[in-house]
Amino acid sequence: NAPLPQKKRSNTFRSNNNRSLNGDDDKMTTLMQMPDGRLIQPQIVLLKEGTDTSQGKGQLISNINACMAIVDTIRTTLGPRGLDKLVVDNRGVTTITNDGATIMKLLEIVHPAVKTLVDIARSQDAEVGDGTTTVVLLCGEFLREAKPFIEDGVHPMNIIRAFRKASELAVQKVKEVSVSIEGNSKEEKEEMLKKCAMTTLSSKLVGGEKEFFAKMVVDAVGHLDQDLLDPKMIGVKKVLGASMRDSFLVDGVAFKKTFSYAGFEQMTKKMVKPKILALNLELELKSEKDNAEVRLSDPSKYQEIVDAEWNIIYDKLEKCVQSGANVVLSRLAIGDLATQYFADRGLFCAGRVEQADLDRCTRATGAAVQTTVNDLNDEQLGTCDIFEEIQVGSERFNVFRGCTEAKTCTLVLRGGAEQFIEEAARSLNDAIEIVRRATKNAAVVPGGGAIDMELSKCLKEYARTVEGKSQLFIHAFARALEVIPRQLCDNSGCDATDVLNKLRQKHASPNHEGLNFGVDVNSGGILDTFANFIWEPALVKCNAIAAACEATCLILSIDETVRNPRSEDAQGGGGGGRGGGRGGRGGGRGMRR
Repeated sequence: NAPLPQKKRSNTFRSNNNRSLNGDDDKMTTLMQMPDGRLIQPQIVLLKEGTDTSQGKGQLISNINACMAIVDTIRTTLGPRGLDKLVVDNRGVTTITNDGATIMKLLEIVHPAVKTLVDIARSQDAEVGDGTTTVVLLCGEFLREAKPFIEDGVHPMNIIRAFRKASELAVQKVKEVSVSIEGNSKEEKEEMLKKCAMTTLSSKLVGGEKEFFAKMVVDAVGHLDQDLLDPKMIGVKKVLGASMRDSFLVDGVAFKKTFSYAGFEQMTKKMVKPKILALNLELELKSEKDNAEVRLSDPSKYQEIVDAEWNIIYDKLEKCVQSGANVVLSRLAIGDLATQYFADRGLFCAGRVEQADLDRCTRATGAAVQTTVNDLNDEQLGTCDIFEEIQVGSERFNVFRGCTEAKTCTLVLRGGAEQFIEEAARSLNDAIEIVRRATKNAAVVPGGGAIDMELSKCLKEYARTVEGKSQLFIHAFARALEVIPRQLCDNSGCDATDVLNKLRQKHASPNHEGLNFGVDVNSGGILDTFANFIWEPALVKCNAIAAACEATCLILSIDETVRNPRSEDAQGGGGGGRGGGRGGRGGGRGMRR
């Protein structure tokens, strides 16, 4: 056991490395002899010290369990009988909502795998507007069905391959059973769009007034350019007070009265065919002070400088009036001098207009935003049919109706509580997106879990024709689709087992007689959802299934998580020394004395 000489030991290492590269199976070649004669296996350090790594089946199961935990959080918000969540952030701001994307965003999830669910909820919200809870619920159920196979040692790639095939078949089946509303008369199409909006709003906080708001949403989308259907041209304004049935739709642009100075009440508050000037310019006297230093040798010259400042602002105001504009809007402030000047000449002005409102107003009226008042002409001015100022509750609104350049509208929401109005705005946003998508892709499918049960039945029949283990995986995918009607039953207090048995029996009937049967949350039974106008756009279901399947496959394909340690510099350890050195070299510049 005498220690080997240093030179011989280094040769031994080289020899061992050579043998290892040559694929020698002798285990002794991978060991290193210590000075005391002990043989140990050398450590290979690839990652920074403190790095957390976990891999294998245990890591995959851990990710699945984390996703299932977050799915259970929002499970109870599904459907017309779904409950709401009250979320309080670190600043004490409370939010009451049952929108899946909003809840996932407010929870501030830090688990790296679960963030995938947040992403698919946001993408569903951005792509089609509704179905955010559905897509998260489907993804969680797909993972729940795949978990036993992973625990039994099935390779994840086999499950992913089968799930993707099942997803393609499901999306294809949705397109086959969808009913197009193209070619119908305008009244029939509006009625069908209204039914789609009512289905979306039935699960929201404003579900009690879904007919009232569904008509408002369809009218709002109908006011837009039917080729573009730009949602930015629909403004939503919130006014506290009154009931939600006092909400109304403005055919044009409306925004709250901005901060105003003396002389505002003397302005003309209603005009017909006005010319509108939009500025990104400050019309105030103080804006002429450019922090310049003026040295005078003759005190009599002081008055000339003061007069020059006044002449500059008066010149700007005179050019605005000479342009022929009747309404002057500015992104920046319009001071008391300018307000009184315009009021004396019969003009209306508003300063500090929000950027979104100014953009919508310029696009609707055709006005071009100017950064100078020089060389103004009629081409740079916009126009509308009627401009007026109206009183809404305790607020005043400036309203532009009959805009010629672009079709636009504004929803003014009323309500007794701020949280209620915020949730109503989120609900109407979902309904607007649904109506937009249904207008562009005019195909609807029966809701209430009917389409999910039909897809489940078809995939189970297809699974019987598949050989090998894929049959089990496709059958598990089909079983996971039943989570939508089952959760609708649970949230409405019905017996899910009894209702699902009735639905399976109906959908198994010949000639597709039970195709449209889904859950009746009112009676606790089943009903023909298509005949009862419980519809949803086919695009929502297709996107939800595809997104949920992709997220499931992504999570199943992860077998290792590497979490890098936080660097000391990020915690302020290294930054302080560097900053201190600069402060010393600069004579303490920037340091508090």
